Amino acid sequence: MPDLLLELFSEEIPARMQAKAADDLRRMVTDKLVAEGLVYDGAKAFATPRRLALTIHGIPARQPDLKTERRGPKMGAPDAAVQGFLKATGLKSLDEAKIQRDPKGDFYIALIEKPGRDAIDVLAEILPVIIRTFPWPKSMRWGARSGKPGSLNWVRPLHAITATFGLETEEPDVVKFSVDGIETGQTTYGHRFLAPGAINVRRFEDYEAKLLDAKVVLDPERRKDSILADATELAFAQGFELVEDQNLLDEVAGLVEWPVVLMGSFDAEFLATPAEVIRATIRNNQKCFVVRDPKTGKLANKFIPVANIEATDGGATIIAGNERVIRARLSDAKFFYETDLKTKLQDRLPKFEQIVFHEKLGTQAARIKRIERLAAELAPLVGADVAKATRAAQLAKADLLTEVVGEFPEVQGLMGKYYALAQGEDASVAAACEEHYKPQGPADRVPTDPVSVAVALADKLDTLAGFWAIDEKPTGSKDPYALRRAALGVIRLIVENALRLPVLKAAQSALAGLSVAADASKLPSDLLAFFADRLKVQLREQGARHDLVDAVFALGGQDDLLMIVRRVEALGKFLDSDDGKNLLAGTKRASNILSIEEKKDKRTFDGAPDAALYSLTEEKALAKAIGEVTTEARAAVAKEDFAAAMSAMAKLRPPVDAFFDKVRVNDDDPKVRENRLKLLNEIRSATRAVADFSKIQD
Repeated sequence: MPDLLLELFSEEIPARMQAKAADDLRRMVTDKLVAEGLVYDGAKAFATPRRLALTIHGIPARQPDLKTERRGPKMGAPDAAVQGFLKATGLKSLDEAKIQRDPKGDFYIALIEKPGRDAIDVLAEILPVIIRTFPWPKSMRWGARSGKPGSLNWVRPLHAITATFGLETEEPDVVKFSVDGIETGQTTYGHRFLAPGAINVRRFEDYEAKLLDAKVVLDPERRKDSILADATELAFAQGFELVEDQNLLDEVAGLVEWPVVLMGSFDAEFLATPAEVIRATIRNNQKCFVVRDPKTGKLANKFIPVANIEATDGGATIIAGNERVIRARLSDAKFFYETDLKTKLQDRLPKFEQIVFHEKLGTQAARIKRIERLAAELAPLVGADVAKATRAAQLAKADLLTEVVGEFPEVQGLMGKYYALAQGEDASVAAACEEHYKPQGPADRVPTDPVSVAVALADKLDTLAGFWAIDEKPTGSKDPYALRRAALGVIRLIVENALRLPVLKAAQSALAGLSVAADASKLPSDLLAFFADRLKVQLREQGARHDLVDAVFALGGQDDLLMIVRRVEALGKFLDSDDGKNLLAGTKRASNILSIEEKKDKRTFDGAPDAALYSLTEEKALAKAIGEVTTEARAAVAKEDFAAAMSAMAKLRPPVDAFFDKVRVNDDDPKVRENRLKLLNEIRSATRAVADFSKIQD
């Protein structure tokens, strides 16, 4: 079947837009093809700084014939509605329509037969629409038709459109259309400087090979691999080690079509500035990589730029230009750092009185006071020194007012650590200045130093309590204050550090410190429910079942996240066993019978069964087993030995199976029936020693 090659050749596309643009192009074209009945074999899109390209394999040469039914107006409808229906469907008269019987009346139905068209004609119709409606985050208009009806908005001036369609064994046809005066053809262009001439292409394989000859690496992944391999090899050859940076690699690969790796240097005196500041300066301003000494692990005074040209002077001019800019930028960074060191962190705190954290939650200074108080309360619970935790909470945000963080926000926290150490603060206090923001994502490290843990928990709990109190909760996909991330951070801090921290009490304490009025009886439980939802997400990502979290939370009073996780783990293992599966089935059966009978009798069957009414061995055996198992399971839970509690529960399986096998619950004697229903309720009550089995999915 034929293949499509599409290329949109333009001026430079910003690197940050390229990946999404390529994906949007693939999605928009393939969605339209499928909608037109043209099901393809495969599609792949590419982006370079000057082009978007798409290849789609195995497109049928022709659409299938389409038959659709279109419902029209009711019989006896006004003439205007009838005429509109005839015009829309192409029918000459209502005699050509069918009648559909419906409870709401009889409707006219048109059977529309649409003969299939050649795929190349369909492409010629859909591609210009896609180009005109392409969803660039930012676009521009240019040229003679700029601002006129039908003029094209594109990210940068569009120069050429290549569009070919045909079988691999034949000369492809050009998909003929034009956009804003640009006619499609088979002509593209190579590298702007190294091979700027026109190139005639036929299909994708030919196109990709000719571009490579013209110094253009089409595939961004191939450009990334080339940059990483060449930079690693160059650094190794000079006795250094490349400091890898995936985000920078992604960006640089979007800036070049023919990557050429070089190496420059800067004055060694700048190495007195923190390595992270040097790296941020070089990365942010010149998009260059840095290297380190593999023996010491410290940065070397070298950097690696990636050029887009094979320069005749071997890159000397490019290196010199980068060195000149980097020298100036590092001078600024060094000045900022040295200036910051002249002012102690605590001396910056009064400025926070003039900085509003949130209009409803007060100033940043007020927030720091709340974090201090909460960190001091949490410190004994996490094994931290109260004085150190209080001091760390006081200084943790101070680096936000420094020159370096103002220039490079990504080093906030880290610079707080450096400045705290420089002014002689305790190492744990300094570490907490950096680590209190952590973890910021699922891949981020969780702090283990107790002082850092106390401040990190206080920071996140204050954020959650504050925005909960002013009703700024996450909704749908919107979470402007990153509250989901904060809750997951609290969960990971507690679970990964094996902390026994009652979240409900911590939330109440955080709410008590707010200046805004908050419903102390409702908001903590709302927050706990939010933690339960986030815990489900966390455990699901780790392979656990979210319904087991529901089953544990349903017991009520469950706010010890560490114990919840351990109970869920034990419950999951138990339910994977035959005993667990069968006991779950038995408990569900008991619950279903009870629900039916409770609804029928309009009452519940609470209360202890009367042992005198037991007439069958199976009843007596089940009653005895329930008593023994309940006692044993509750004792195990009290000792937090959840595995033992599950083992105790397993002992219920044989008597439960025997009861349902031999005992008729709805006995003719009303008293016996009621007593047996109470016994079923005892099964349900017994299992609640470990979880609410009704919340567990089969």
